[in-house]
Amino acid sequence: MVAAIRVPKTQRARRELLKHAPKLVETGKKTLILHGTKTSAVLNSVLSDIYHLKRDNAMKYTKKNDSIRPFESGGESSLEFFSLKTDCSLIAYGSHSKKRPDNLILGRTYDHHIYDLVEVGVENYKSMESYVYDKKLAPKLGSKPFFAFIGEHFESVEELKHLKEVLLDLFRGEVIENVNLAGVDRIYVCTAISPTTVYMMHCALHLKRSGTSIPRMELVEVGPSMDLVVRRHRLPVESLKKEAMKTAEHAKKVKNVTKDPVQGRLGKVYMPDQQVGKLTLSNDIKGLKRERCEAKKNKEHSKKQKVNPE
Repeated sequence: MVAAIRVPKTQRARRELLKHAPKLVETGKKTLILHGTKTSAVLNSVLSDIYHLKRDNAMKYTKKNDSIRPFESGGESSLEFFSLKTDCSLIAYGSHSKKRPDNLILGRTYDHHIYDLVEVGVENYKSMESYVYDKKLAPKLGSKPFFAFIGEHFESVEELKHLKEVLLDLFRGEVIENVNLAGVDRIYVCTAISPTTVYMMHCALHLKRSGTSIPRMELVEVGPSMDLVVRRHRLPVESLKKEAMKTAEHAKKVKNVTKDPVQGRLGKVYMPDQQVGKLTLSNDIKGLKRERCEAKKNKEHSKKQKVNPE
């Protein structure tokens, strides 16, 4: 039986639906962190660190989910439901099994439907708590990060190309046009060790004096760090990709036309100098003819008055 489509009846409900609808100009993306049927201590720590790095724009569910199987048909419905419920477009899902130990699935959604997925295995993991450093250098919440992707495999291997896109979307935060250098205090360094393995580490940026206007930067590793081994990945469907890649069309600027909130649309018309003072006036001007006719009538009227005196 097909469920009936519920139509919003109030303006408030319509506004809420518009907030959740896909936008041409995107706002900051939220991340949903989920646990599978079984997770290991390593994977629990990985998900906690991801939440700590994105805690200003993330939601974490600690309850186990039995019905989520992202790469199987029908196993994505629960993910899409949670995405719609929390209005999150990025997903981090952790599970552990004998076949796929310490399994981490990173995915993106469009219009609350699964867009693409990347499955990686976590190896050689070091948590944020295991690093000792000056806490004054710790990255601040909401700061913008640098990214460094080292290795030619990021350009030649399809799996690592896809992983690069997902990692950028996951950790870059809201897209902005201008940034203050003082607000950039962290960097994610991703090194392609092999065609299937990426070493990822998170470092704080320490700015020091260099004797010039550009400060000298030093990297202080603050964690986490891990090896990500690509296992499976699924690219987006071409039709869905075309729909998701739409951008806002910028209207062409019309010359000499402005918009005013009170007067509406205003336009300027430029005319060359007419040089009225140099124009020659002829006797065939309609205005002069009219004056002559009126003068002639007045003259005849005065003559009649003189001929017929009372």
